[in-house]
Amino acid sequence: MTDDRESPRPTVAADPWESHGWIMGAIWLVFLVFPLVESWQADTAAPWRGLSVVAIVAFAGVYVAGFRRLDSFDTAREVHRFGLRTLAVLIGLAVVPALVIGAEALGLLPFLVAFAMFSLDLRAALAFGLAGLLTAVLVPWALGVIAELWFFVLIVALVMVSTGLVRVLDHRGAEHRELARQMTIVSERERVARDVHDVLGHSLTVVTVKAELAGRLVDLDPARAKVELDDIQSLTRTALAEIRATVAGLRVARIDDEVEAAAVALGGAGIEAELPDDPFVVDPRHRIVLAWVLREAVTNVVRHSRASRCAVVLERASITVDDDGIGTGDLPEGTGLRGLRERVAAAGGRFVLATGPDGRGTRLEVTL
Repeated sequence: MTDDRESPRPTVAADPWESHGWIMGAIWLVFLVFPLVESWQADTAAPWRGLSVVAIVAFAGVYVAGFRRLDSFDTAREVHRFGLRTLAVLIGLAVVPALVIGAEALGLLPFLVAFAMFSLDLRAALAFGLAGLLTAVLVPWALGVIAELWFFVLIVALVMVSTGLVRVLDHRGAEHRELARQMTIVSERERVARDVHDVLGHSLTVVTVKAELAGRLVDLDPARAKVELDDIQSLTRTALAEIRATVAGLRVARIDDEVEAAAVALGGAGIEAELPDDPFVVDPRHRIVLAWVLREAVTNVVRHSRASRCAVVLERASITVDDDGIGTGDLPEGTGLRGLRERVAAAGGRFVLATGPDGRGTRLEVTL
């Protein structure tokens, strides 16, 4: 009986930058002290001074709340719309101290530029930054206080450049992460496809050979036919377990198991097998790759070679598979051989497929 209840999905901790990145923006609110002091000391009626102070405090609150909400949206379009609405509120709040303290309210401008850089789409953010820089230049110039407030131009320029660089790098980083994710998915699909092909190709080839043999023996030797059918049942169960392990990423080929499987496959096909007595001569670092090579090579010999003999030589970091069959000729390379080339290349090895040494058959050499 199987349990149909869904297993709980693993949860991933939130990105610390997404959860607490707003703190980096909030730190700079300390510089709002200057327009606050100017508002409190402004030469105007007390209600106006109080209104200016309240507007600056509200500005700080909206600014922080806006930053905290930026990461709660699912799409860039939603972020952009929220950014426009929030900027409209911030600009409206900034107008009040501007009426009370004049050009000194330019101290709010860097915050507007920073928020725009992180909330609007890149083109709109850069346009807003340039508009902020022009405001920092034109307003003091128009009021005749450019000499006293030139530093606002420098501050706004630095904020625009620094936040713009962060935004561009973050955008490129997001593109890179998405590309890496897609490549990981493709790589995993290729791994599963390659492993499933190797597992099924070998198992089904042996099952086919044994089924044909059992069919011939049903009338001639029923007892032997029963043995072959039992082997087929065992092979199919093993293949099913291997497929499950492959999909789960747990399938690992063992060199000794593959030598034994090669003996069964070649013997069942009536091919004389010359196999190594000690498969563990292979360096442990190379056994998994060479085990996969042996499996696919023997499968190809059984399926395509029409050989009468197959010899396998294992050394510390290499394998050679020779057969006396019909050779590869001009046949295109199939999925199995492409998969082997990929495995060997990933392990930094050399893959050679050529005609046998006597001009007949096929020789496959892999050296790691």
